[in-house]
Amino acid sequence: MRVVFLGTPDFALPSLRALVNSRFEVCAVVTQPDRPAGRGLNTQPPPVKIFAQESRIPVYQPAKIRSEENRPLFESFRCDFLVAVAYGQILPRWLLDLPRLAPVNVHASLLPKYRGASPVARALLNGETLTGVTTMLMEETLDTGPVLLQKEVPVELAMTCGQLESLLAEVGADLLVPTLEGLNSGSLRPRPQDHSRATLAPKVTKEMAVLRWDQTALRIHNQIRALNPWPLARTEFKGQTVQLFQSLPASVVESQTHRPGTLVGLTQGGILVQCGENTVLEVLQLQVAGRKRVTGRQFASGARASPGESLFPITTSE
Repeated sequence: MRVVFLGTPDFALPSLRALVNSRFEVCAVVTQPDRPAGRGLNTQPPPVKIFAQESRIPVYQPAKIRSEENRPLFESFRCDFLVAVAYGQILPRWLLDLPRLAPVNVHASLLPKYRGASPVARALLNGETLTGVTTMLMEETLDTGPVLLQKEVPVELAMTCGQLESLLAEVGADLLVPTLEGLNSGSLRPRPQDHSRATLAPKVTKEMAVLRWDQTALRIHNQIRALNPWPLARTEFKGQTVQLFQSLPASVVESQTHRPGTLVGLTQGGILVQCGENTVLEVLQLQVAGRKRVTGRQFASGARASPGESLFPITTSE
């Protein structure tokens, strides 16, 4: 059974690895073009490309997948399945019609919830305690196809977007091979999504990173973890940008009235910051621009900050 695999970031790697280690033949890997990345903006290959080359699988990197110029290439693969996992471009109808059996997608949510580019970050922003992975048949419209398999995954309060994505990537890989086997045998029957229950997960942007300390500690915490590793939530300290990596809503409730952004206490590894509605956030890891990442406690020590001091402005300019 021949499979053409389309994927780009780390999230796609476990699924590709599962296919390579199965009875299916990955006859081609299609991924996004190499792009500048890192501080030096040096051109970097996508993680999927690196793994495919190491596995001696032919790699193709069309700039625009929808171009008719790509059609002869894809027709030459004579594939049974087309599998897309975080590829990064919308696939055209002619490509979805090419595989003998089915075009299959692995999506990091329990569809029809969180259709779109950033399902994991959006789930965390909304404080979801349960998410999961769906395999589905692909359609031209985004994430609307019939569901094949799903698995629920509990969301721990401390999980960042990067951590949850890594977990869901492995879950998706576990679902992928049984999905293809079920479609091949005819034992797996697609079921339509309930479109009336659909929610959207548009791409996360840099503009979402600015914190407002007059919001509740839980809402700020969800923002911090949803935007880690990118674009990272930020605030200011004495005119310098501060990025926040890790936090937890504190169980303490301040009896005194403090301005949001005020340091109200210290913990073994963090700082307690006043938030809106009389809630408190424990900031565990942060980084001032141009300096190394430190614990909240180390930050307070270096800043010589003490409880009662106004630490961060309520909000900052975007």
